[in-house]
Amino acid sequence: MSTATRTDPQAPAPHVADSHGLIRVHGARVNNLKDVSVEIPKRRLTVFTGVSGSGKSSLVFHTIAAESQRLINETYSAFVQGFMPTLARPEVDVLDGLTTAIIVDQQRLGADPRSTVGTATDANAMLRILFSRLGRPHIGPPGAYAFNVPSVRASGAITVERGTAKAVKATFHRTGGMCPRCEGRGTVSDLDLTQLYDDTKSLAEGALTVPGYKAGGWNYRLYGESGFYDPDKPIREYTKKELHDFLHREPTRMKIAGINMTYEGLLPRIHKSMLAKDREGMQPHIREFVDRAVTFTSCPDCGGTRLSEAARSSKIQEIGIADACAMQISDLAAWVRGLAEPSVAPLLTALRQTLDSFVEIGLGYLSLDRPAGTLSGGEAQRVKMIRHLSSSLTDTTYVFDEPTIGLHPHDIQRMHGLLLRLRDKGNTVLVVEHKPETIAIADHVVDLGPGAGTAGGTVCFEGTVAGLRAGGTLTGRHFDDRAALKETVRTPTGHLPVRGATAHNLRDVDVDIPLGVLTVVTGVAGSGKSSLVHGSLGRRSGAAGADVVSVDQSPIRGSRRSNPATYTGLLDPVRKAFAKANGVKPALFSANSEGACPGCNGVGVVHTDLAMMAGTATICEECEGKRFQAAVLEYRLGGRDISEVLAMPVTEAAEFFGAGEARIPAAHRILARLTDVGLGYLGLGQPLTTLSGGERQRLKLATHLAEKGGVYVLDEPTAGLHLADVEQLLGLLDRLVDAGKSVIVVEHHQAVMAHADWIIDLGPGAGHDGGRIVFEGTPAGLVAARSTLTGEHLAAYVGA
Repeated sequence: MSTATRTDPQAPAPHVADSHGLIRVHGARVNNLKDVSVEIPKRRLTVFTGVSGSGKSSLVFHTIAAESQRLINETYSAFVQGFMPTLARPEVDVLDGLTTAIIVDQQRLGADPRSTVGTATDANAMLRILFSRLGRPHIGPPGAYAFNVPSVRASGAITVERGTAKAVKATFHRTGGMCPRCEGRGTVSDLDLTQLYDDTKSLAEGALTVPGYKAGGWNYRLYGESGFYDPDKPIREYTKKELHDFLHREPTRMKIAGINMTYEGLLPRIHKSMLAKDREGMQPHIREFVDRAVTFTSCPDCGGTRLSEAARSSKIQEIGIADACAMQISDLAAWVRGLAEPSVAPLLTALRQTLDSFVEIGLGYLSLDRPAGTLSGGEAQRVKMIRHLSSSLTDTTYVFDEPTIGLHPHDIQRMHGLLLRLRDKGNTVLVVEHKPETIAIADHVVDLGPGAGTAGGTVCFEGTVAGLRAGGTLTGRHFDDRAALKETVRTPTGHLPVRGATAHNLRDVDVDIPLGVLTVVTGVAGSGKSSLVHGSLGRRSGAAGADVVSVDQSPIRGSRRSNPATYTGLLDPVRKAFAKANGVKPALFSANSEGACPGCNGVGVVHTDLAMMAGTATICEECEGKRFQAAVLEYRLGGRDISEVLAMPVTEAAEFFGAGEARIPAAHRILARLTDVGLGYLGLGQPLTTLSGGERQRLKLATHLAEKGGVYVLDEPTAGLHLADVEQLLGLLDRLVDAGKSVIVVEHHQAVMAHADWIIDLGPGAGHDGGRIVFEGTPAGLVAARSTLTGEHLAAYVGA
């Protein structure tokens, strides 16, 4: 071998570019962080843990991810930046080694009616290309199969300037797949005319019953004084033309009551002013009217498939694109694997990988036509994750917010495999998590604490999982906690019979849910737990002779003015106590009433609407974010003013209102309930819009604890809870049962299963592989039988 081909036995010196292996954070002070400094290894899996409110999100999302996003935004042109929000630099001294951050959070996917699981990923686009190539009869390009693309036809003359100009007759035609009747929504809305007007009356007698159409108002005068019909004639006596003008007339510019106005039929006017808005954003009286007057039915033309007749007619092996999207994804994956067509081989390979990712991540029970807005927070997070699994990007930072929420122990193992796959592609993976199984797979652990709120915000431990176990931190001490099976279980006081339950994927389920005990309903994600509990129990609560209190993680309705103090009713006794102690009116101590700062109207920040650009919020200069007039802050109770009270966390406020001059028993009772559900760290004045799903649920639970409900239904109450707080939650559930309540919990956490008196396990799989009761009995019986996936995991958990 010549010297030219011989290799040097000495390894080359490391390249300077390879020395940037850490994300360095020094002096972070965002929210409750107290000058935090950490060094996070790149291309590794790092888990951030600690009690709720210890500062995990402040460090990961509001410092590292936020600065990465800000720096990326600065690379865009000045024109593009003009349309983007101006992000402030996080409060931190040094932050280097950052890479592009991709946040995979639990924010729900958009509620747009045309957004589906298929459109939220690449699966729908790939299916459209597949059908445009292989579908018979051939109807056109991929857009011809898209329910978001309408068909367009146009014709006319165009001028071609070539030598002597001449006009050429031309036609334009685009084939879309949108159903023209429902415009790709799958449903049509019908208005019940009897809810709009009383046809026995005339307009002059006040026939209209639509909110906002009171006699004398502008909306009413538009119809009463239009001149198209006699306002003194009962509506039922209108001629065909008069009724058409009243209900359906196209917009017409005319003079009404001496003013130039646009007249429009009642039905299109209501559609535009009320039905075009998101239901959740409506005022309560409008929402009530819409619920009463509007019925949504499956589109009769497309049968709810959203597609035109031509798009439905084109098929591959007797399967149309509508049939493919309606299939359970695990079945669709099997169908695609059976297609062997060399001309589209790369496309089939990519489609198979995407569909297999759904199955692998535990979402094989969904269908591609499932509306995106109906997915839970955990499901939405996993759908977003599928987008990134097939991405060609490497050396990026993926940030996950509790990716195991809503997952059965069996599915958690799959999730771990996906997180490790992302890491092994050369990415930095940062995970905020409480589950010990997920912490155990970490290459590096950062434990924040020691407490929550003002008692947190420091790094208690940084290192390996073995070091965390040996350390004395709260997380380390509780890491190997395992709830033991109960030696004795409670005896039911009765039963709530459910017969023939068929909601969603339930298969004619019969079950007797015991009352007076702690019942846990479990099973893999998509097995039918929520369908059984929420779908069957809510309707049959009368059978139990008691009210059902259902507590889920849906958003709490309220503006940025709402906070835990206003939501729980705590502020009412506090305002009265302040007023009594100072001899003034209680309204002065409301930031929504007389005491509000005039500069920001009691919000604490000034919101500036920048039209097409994102709005900005700046702290009010007049009250410095305290929300109250300066004069109000001179009034004190127990040495504190009202803004200082609202800044207190729940635990501090409980001590403050529990004894001494500021003793208010009514306020102390509410605060005790908040502490019971593990929200002791929450600030009384913290806006509700900043709470996580788990925090929202526990806040609802705290308010419901004061009610006289006989049956409590809880949907994953351990979501977002630290290992140390789960024990406190179990104590609370026990106290509810001992007080004579029946508690039914939909849950995956093995500690809650082990603590139950009775377990109902659904399965054996998800989607059409689930929907059956696979076990009913005590936790000990489930462990002994080991006949289900849940039984196997629970047996391993309790060490049986």
